[in-house]
Amino acid sequence: MPEAAGRIEKNPFGKMPDGTAVDEYLLSAGKLRIGVIPYGGTVTRIEIPDRQGKLGNITLGFDRLEDYLTKSPYFGCITGRYANRIGGARFTLDGVEHRLPANNGPNTLHGGLKALDKQVWRVREVTVEADVGLELTHRSPDGAEGFPGNLDVTVVYSVTSGNEWRIDYKATTDKPTVLNLTNHAYFNLAGNGAGSILDHRIMLNADRFTAADAASIPTGDVVGVADTPFDFRKSARIGERIRQPHPQLINGRGYDHNWVVMGGGGKSPVLAARLEDPASGRVMEVLTTEPGIQFYTGNYLDGTLAGSGGGLYRQSDALCLETQHFPDSPNKPQFPSTVLRPGETFTSTTIHRFLVA
Repeated sequence: MPEAAGRIEKNPFGKMPDGTAVDEYLLSAGKLRIGVIPYGGTVTRIEIPDRQGKLGNITLGFDRLEDYLTKSPYFGCITGRYANRIGGARFTLDGVEHRLPANNGPNTLHGGLKALDKQVWRVREVTVEADVGLELTHRSPDGAEGFPGNLDVTVVYSVTSGNEWRIDYKATTDKPTVLNLTNHAYFNLAGNGAGSILDHRIMLNADRFTAADAASIPTGDVVGVADTPFDFRKSARIGERIRQPHPQLINGRGYDHNWVVMGGGGKSPVLAARLEDPASGRVMEVLTTEPGIQFYTGNYLDGTLAGSGGGLYRQSDALCLETQHFPDSPNKPQFPSTVLRPGETFTSTTIHRFLVA
């Protein structure tokens, strides 16, 4: 079990094709330890005890850099410039159309083909008393993946003595652009490789969600969750209604939707979700300043990936809770704006708080 005092270890993890060495940084504070590699700002592990005090890794990933380079379904990485989807792989800003790579059918997913998740970020260690952190920085050049403006991004991962993993995002641009940043960790509170998350219980602090079409692009309609399988205002078992023949569950092959966080979108983080595994007693609360959260039940894990859990990852073996602005916002003027202009600074905070019950 990690020591209470914050500390950072660094170990070799692999080499990029050009020979660049990639290290894994292990950040420990309280009873929490996370692993981070500069490639994609990827979180490789999140270790926290269960109610019996047994330490376990609760996020999906790989043991080798090569696997992250060649076959990762966004395990643990920073996604952007635009996390989630942009419909038609294009958007218009200030009267100018910008065309993007179509890497998800006719749409753009998570920023394109060689987006922020496929960059080697610069790293600086940060330590404040018992808390430790890693500052990751990257400049995305003007025109990268079709997005305008030189974008300077800073992401700080902190691990606190209160068993919190905090993510602070900051970005500036020299041309008007659009921006949506998140982390794409896959969680299973029973443990990496422990099987389905359908017996986990979840509460989502949201009374509405953005309906999506068969390609998971928002229709523009914001729908109430009442009397639907999308109502998680009270904690419920994830598998309880996931097989219901609701058109939105059919479109997403399960849950893969953006919920509108009640009280979200402000300067202070609010509770967006609470996830609990009754068997292990592990609990994770997600707080964010973002207006939305994408709840995804690992619908496209198909048993073809062997991960660090020692087995094959199958459908619903993990879930994602991606704090974000809404998908396709650049094409939906009724959604909260994702436009960032010169002279402005984008900031966002998400906190994962780990408990036992």
